Amino acid sequence: MPEIRRLDTLDPGFASALAKLTARDKAEDDAIDASVASIVTDVRVRGDAAVLEYTALFDRVRATSVAALELPAAELKAAHDALPADQKRALAQAAERIRAYHSRQSVESWSFTEPDGTRLGLRVTPLERVGVYVLVGKAASP
Repeated sequence: MPEIRRLDTLDPGFASALAKLTARDKAEDDAIDASVASIVTDVRVRGDAAVLEYTALFDRVRATSVAALELPAAELKAAHDALPADQKRALAQAAERIRAYHSRQSVESWSFTEPDGTRLGLRVTPLERVGVYVLVGKAASP
């Protein structure tokens, strides 16, 4: 397993090490943007078949269906239960902070009718289920 590199703000070389770690090449960003756009278009056109191909390519996970990629609740619970107490506390704290932040973003639906009878507005509808695919680049993620 690769060793995690730790940076200490008190080290003399901290600023340059952090700058090197977070440096982004604009040309590289453009190539990444183009690649991602191509993948998104492919998934829109071919749907689940494209998702399964990209999952096999990037994650080396071969699944027969998108449903097979979903982790059962029991497996998630077992993974959570196996975490050390400090990691559980950290995840719980992160979840609470995320909840607190986003609860302040709530938006109400609204509408109005113009004099000519045209009805305009915004309808806020929560999503029942969301899939998220996180590509890990230079940013750390759990």
